[in-house]
Amino acid sequence: MQEEFVNKPGKTGIPRLIDATSYSRQGLIATWRNEAAFRQEVTLAIFLIPLALWLGQSGIERAILIGVTLLVMIVELLNSAVEAAIDRIGPEKHPLSKIAKDTGSAAVSISLLMWLLTWGCILIPRWIG
Repeated sequence: MQEEFVNKPGKTGIPRLIDATSYSRQGLIATWRNEAAFRQEVTLAIFLIPLALWLGQSGIERAILIGVTLLVMIVELLNSAVEAAIDRIGPEKHPLSKIAKDTGSAAVSISLLMWLLTWGCILIPRWIG
């Protein structure tokens, strides 16, 4: 039996876009206030994005350097969302909560490794060649 998709109730069009923008802003503010790692990544990005614009030799290189920098922040936001949802359940320790939090942390670590490898693969050959 095929399930039909039901339209979600609520706003559509421009009012929905305005609400979504407001929710995104609130999420960024909450993460900034509550997550030191996010503040560090944003601070680093403030320096790295202009550096990527300067060091990138093509539009593709600039896009890759900036994209991977933003990806780290995206993964950190998702990790923070998982942690907040788990913490809302309660302070008691549970094996599934640990797995969820550890997995989110691993995702951040992999995104940081990806950032390092990407910047290294693009920039190191210029310095040694």
